[in-house]
Amino acid sequence: MKKYLLLCLLSVAAWSTPTFTPVDTIEINGTAKDMVLVDNNLVIATDMGHIEVYDTVNRQKIKEISIPDVKDFMGEIMPARIMSTDMMHGKYLLLSDSGKGGYSNLYLYDKSLIQLLSADDKEAIIKVRFVDDTHVLLGYLSDEVALLDITNKKEIYRIQLSESKFSDFALNEEKNKAVFSCESGVLNVVEVKSGKIIKELKGQNVDNVYKVDFKQKLVSAAGQDRRGALYDVVTGSGSYIQGDFLIYSTALSPSASKVAFSMDEQNNIYIYRTSDKSKIALLKGQKSTLNVIIFKDENQLYSSSDDSTVMVWDLKK
Repeated sequence: MKKYLLLCLLSVAAWSTPTFTPVDTIEINGTAKDMVLVDNNLVIATDMGHIEVYDTVNRQKIKEISIPDVKDFMGEIMPARIMSTDMMHGKYLLLSDSGKGGYSNLYLYDKSLIQLLSADDKEAIIKVRFVDDTHVLLGYLSDEVALLDITNKKEIYRIQLSESKFSDFALNEEKNKAVFSCESGVLNVVEVKSGKIIKELKGQNVDNVYKVDFKQKLVSAAGQDRRGALYDVVTGSGSYIQGDFLIYSTALSPSASKVAFSMDEQNNIYIYRTSDKSKIALLKGQKSTLNVIIFKDENQLYSSSDDSTVMVWDLKK
């Protein structure tokens, strides 16, 4: 009997999912709204009118860039909420609300702060990312995609992708394609140079897709329908992992062999093997609703939530 119980315990241990807690945290001044990792620089957008840049090797803040305060609808001065940020070759993008009619301010920091768009332009932009040194991809609330030439502050194109409300987009590694998500659950893969839709991914999510990632011709999608979807961009085929709660965030590892989803009400992060969708790790410790997960490599991750703490994870520790 004792031998049988021991075998049962060993069997359960062999099949249990390894659980990890943060190996480090980064405290910021404000609530994290967006985050990107470029080389070894972690750039964090806050709701306090600035971005903070951290050197992930030396584990220290190396830069802080602020933008002007705005007036809210009551006319009171307040910090601008930075909704999206990016970095390329020492240049930074800062997209914020303007406090006027839901329109956006877009700034470029290149040794000094340059305003590219203001509330007077009446643009409701939700997300921005560099394509190269002179071009920026824009995601509009109206689910339009645009390519902005920052040298002359002119859009090369603007194309309506759907009649649904925009949620998120992600560029591939080459920055020549992007996947856009919206509240319909349908994903559009777009050619960045032209804005042309080259693939429609559908069938796995039936409601709003909050976040997407795009690596190695694989797309992951975090759905309001509690489905963490995976799509092969070449074939268009897909599958999903059922969650227990709204899935607010996702990320793929550089090789796309692993995918992360926030799968439950406790804001835990689940790591799956993409080849067979088997659960290989559980990350516990997040205190608020997740908004961004980033793989630095196959084992190190960063995650941010609607709070002032960015968490650092290591699947080997």
